[in-house]
Amino acid sequence: MERKVDVLEHGLDRDGSSRTCDRRLFMQLQVFTDCLAFEKAVEPVKRSGLEAVVYADVNDPRGIGILTMTEDPVELVTRAHPVLNAEPFRAMRFRPELTMLGRTYSSGFEPDLEDWLLQKPRRNTRNPDWRWAVWYPLRRVGPFNALPDEEQKSILREHGGIGRLYGEEDLAHDIRLACHGLDAHDNEFVIGLVGRELHPLSHLVQRMRRTRQTSEFMEKMGPFFVGHAVWQRPLD
Repeated sequence: MERKVDVLEHGLDRDGSSRTCDRRLFMQLQVFTDCLAFEKAVEPVKRSGLEAVVYADVNDPRGIGILTMTEDPVELVTRAHPVLNAEPFRAMRFRPELTMLGRTYSSGFEPDLEDWLLQKPRRNTRNPDWRWAVWYPLRRVGPFNALPDEEQKSILREHGGIGRLYGEEDLAHDIRLACHGLDAHDNEFVIGLVGRELHPLSHLVQRMRRTRQTSEFMEKMGPFFVGHAVWQRPLD
């Protein structure tokens, strides 16, 4: 049966031919406080087999963040929830205001679509050399969506070009997730920035404030979660 609604991700091969994919990665960050022993929190996540990263919350000496990722969002409930409902997490205080959930997406021009959607976010978050991370949600103002397509693309190119520059110099690497209808506060995107050092991640956020997208069309950014990975599931 031919679909009338296109829910596929679209890319563009280097030879100019179009490509589609119906797979994507769901990523969720959940944060707790009152963690008195980080090693005891890491062990059950390790044993679970979940694709995950465990962060120490830089802004909370007892804070811990668990980033999980899967192609099947059912696993967020059937596999991740039992781990986070058991000890030692059961004795901690959950911080729902820092929960972030999103899905990888394409802009229609990615030359290696499956790598962009499925593998690059895994590499970026689980690279043992990139343990610093800044995660935050954002929402643009409604008038952005009413702009002509070419004007939107120009605004996004300015924003994306800065991000690529930081990535090429190994200062900051990003993870971009769509969270339309998935976020309790009606945010549209979740952004993750990872790298070797914390300062360039902060510097990138500061520089992005001068772009037209952020200065004119951003309604809200944050709250921000700043973490340092204490454990990352090794890549296969």
